[in-house]
Amino acid sequence: MTTKATNIHPVFDRIIGRDEKEQFLNQRARVIWMTGLSGSGKTTIAIGLEKELQKRGFLTQILDGDNIRTGINKNLGFSDEDRTENIRRIAEVSKLFVNCGIITINCFVSPTLAIREQAKEIIGDDDFREVYVNASYEECEKRDVKGLYKKARNGEIKNFTGLDAPFEAPENAFLEIKTADLSIEESVRCLVDAILSDISQA
Repeated sequence: MTTKATNIHPVFDRIIGRDEKEQFLNQRARVIWMTGLSGSGKTTIAIGLEKELQKRGFLTQILDGDNIRTGINKNLGFSDEDRTENIRRIAEVSKLFVNCGIITINCFVSPTLAIREQAKEIIGDDDFREVYVNASYEECEKRDVKGLYKKARNGEIKNFTGLDAPFEAPENAFLEIKTADLSIEESVRCLVDAILSDISQA
């Protein structure tokens, strides 16, 4: 059993605040949390979104599942406990970016309602924008851009979301993007249109 340290003295009250940083960057920070099955298009849409926002003068940071798991979360597996800790750490990092005034674009399967609710509680309801990148398991398996579905079918990957681990679709997403019906360009445009007024300084 671990105990909490008692010699921690936060300095949040002495550092430059979020409001000043947002004014400096001329934007309002938000976390755009994209959830959906592996292969649904989250990362591809995020990259397109980042490029479009940069053209408009916005500063962003993408946090992607594979990148995070090769760095800050490389010690975590895919058990329920590790998935929860994975999202907790990501949410805490996202909150740091938001406090710096940076628009943070997250691409994580984050498969359950509870795990995404945990992230929203950490980040804050006012700053959390859940985007459901909706593609069916069959559609994602057909794409299988990383070869994960084949491995899961062959039993090489356990607890694979959508096959032998659940995915719970958002109930009240900020935006739903059906990537089986839209091109990447249309998906990005849909997301840009949805968030532009939200991240712009009035």
